[in-house]
Amino acid sequence: MEEEAHLHKHNSLSKISQITISPKPQNSVDLSNDDACDDHSAHHSHEIAKNVDQFIDSIAAIEDKSSHTPEIPDFIETFSKIIESRVKKYNSSVAGARFGKMAEDDMMFIHSVRRISKLTNALSEFPPDSSVNPSMNQTSAALQRAMVFLEEEFRSLLEESSNSKSDDADNSLRLSVCSLRSQGDYCEKEDSAPAEDYPSYSEEAVAKMHEIASTMISAGYETECCQVYYISRRNAIRKQMARLDYEIMWNMDDVAKAAWETLEAEISRWINVVRSCSDLIFPGEKRLGESVFAHYPSICQSSLSNIIRGVVIQLLDFAEATAMAKRSAEKLFKYLDMYEALQFLLPTITGDSCWGDLVDEVSDAIDRIGESAVSNFCDLENSIKGDAGRVPVPGGAIHPLTRYVMNYLKYTCDYKDTLEKIFEKHTKLAKNFSESISLDLEKESLSPHNFETMAGTTPFSIQVVTVMDLLDGNLDKKSKLYRDPALRHIFLMNNGRYILQKVKGASEILDVMGDQWCRRRSTVVRQYHKNYQRETWNRVLQTLNQDGLLVNGKPNKQLIKERFKVFTATFEEIYRSQTAWIVSDEQLQSELRISIAAVLIPAYRAFVGRFRQYMDSTKQADKYIKYQPEDVETMIEKLFEGNSISMMRRK
Repeated sequence: MEEEAHLHKHNSLSKISQITISPKPQNSVDLSNDDACDDHSAHHSHEIAKNVDQFIDSIAAIEDKSSHTPEIPDFIETFSKIIESRVKKYNSSVAGARFGKMAEDDMMFIHSVRRISKLTNALSEFPPDSSVNPSMNQTSAALQRAMVFLEEEFRSLLEESSNSKSDDADNSLRLSVCSLRSQGDYCEKEDSAPAEDYPSYSEEAVAKMHEIASTMISAGYETECCQVYYISRRNAIRKQMARLDYEIMWNMDDVAKAAWETLEAEISRWINVVRSCSDLIFPGEKRLGESVFAHYPSICQSSLSNIIRGVVIQLLDFAEATAMAKRSAEKLFKYLDMYEALQFLLPTITGDSCWGDLVDEVSDAIDRIGESAVSNFCDLENSIKGDAGRVPVPGGAIHPLTRYVMNYLKYTCDYKDTLEKIFEKHTKLAKNFSESISLDLEKESLSPHNFETMAGTTPFSIQVVTVMDLLDGNLDKKSKLYRDPALRHIFLMNNGRYILQKVKGASEILDVMGDQWCRRRSTVVRQYHKNYQRETWNRVLQTLNQDGLLVNGKPNKQLIKERFKVFTATFEEIYRSQTAWIVSDEQLQSELRISIAAVLIPAYRAFVGRFRQYMDSTKQADKYIKYQPEDVETMIEKLFEGNSISMMRRK
């Protein structure tokens, strides 16, 4: 065995001694002269590179490096000086990125640096006091100078290539932001702004970065390489955020003290940035990292994690501070937009083990925003319960609370899928609110009849129907503020019709409430109509009762005159009051007028036709028959317009 080992060592040393060293040409190259180095023949450079590779293989084959050290050929020193000369030549170029001027020379330099790195590593395996130490110091110095240059070149490529297309990147970023449904806060996303526009590096620049990064990492300069990359990309993302008018300067105290209008605008910008991170910035950073560090996936993931983590944590800090803001129903939609923005963000940081903690933090923030959304939605229920105004709406018109609640529900149902997820996730919190509401309904003897006809039972639909029940109960109490029973029915009919039309006009709410609910609501509104007609016009029809006006075929003229007077007085009283009443729904207004005319005009026309003849004269007839049937019909057409109208003059 000893003989075999001795023979192996002998063969390794023999290989080193057999490496052919190309003789210097007659006019030898002065390596201290840059121009001379540039003019050095390609053939000679290839020969040196070949010799270095053979030397590396030979010394690598030596097993016992502690007792056997190789003789260092002269071409090792020559090779080190060539690299140092090339670095010096690069550094003498104009400021900025110096790679790319001569692609072939650049790649030769990159391969030479990798070669001297490999050589230095091979020499470092021998004892530090061995004869190879001076040569290792020389190659290490050349490698260090090359690394310093490549680090600066890497930084220049990252910064200058990005800045060269900053305007295009700015436009791409602005156009890529997703639109928001509420209040038109955001620009629409356009297909003309592909995500590939960020980051705005050319393929050539990315290829150079890849070569430099691979060279630095393989030479043991991973830390320096990653630090340059991290700082450059972090600054690039900050610039993109600045282009979206967003600066991460908010803390808990700022949010707590901010007026909602101010905070709302900042939330809009925050959503803009999060959407841009999801759609453009983070995917772009992933593509860039995977290209630059293509040979080092673990380093790629670690670098991306560091870059993206810093951005996400700052965005989450603002989200969590906002989630602690004072509860208010009006804030719901901003919270829902924040919730959706974070939901869109989550897939961009999911899939690799290094993202685990960050994914958990984003998920926690989503949960807290979801809890805030539930609380703010349930604040609507408290708002309805707390609306106990004692002044009736003039004319029985649609109550502002009805408009507010139905418009609120309409916008809420635009987020139906999101709210279903939120209420499903936070069922216990929502249930606590709902149980409190149900107890209040029972105390007030208000039956939650909407549950009987709802289309289906989901956590969100239960909340919507609960709101509907609260609104119905509140409107019922408000209707009792009207002393006139007929006006009470007009009020309920107006509000009931408005609710019905809102549900029918919004497919999202209709999906929750269902067709059966609509049919039942229509029946309820028709019943209000009938109740109004009975309360108002039955007493008018009673004045046209013909009983007792003819006795044994002879007219009771005095009683006839009295009946005409009572009709006129009763009709004028109704006309005077109900022209001031309000029915804003044109179809409902028309239906009311038609139904009134249908019962009143035929009866009045028949009464006039039969008893006018018993007046002693035309003058007397005009005195007691103040209005002709056509006049009454015209006056009915003026009801429910919300105007106080003076009585018509007698014709």
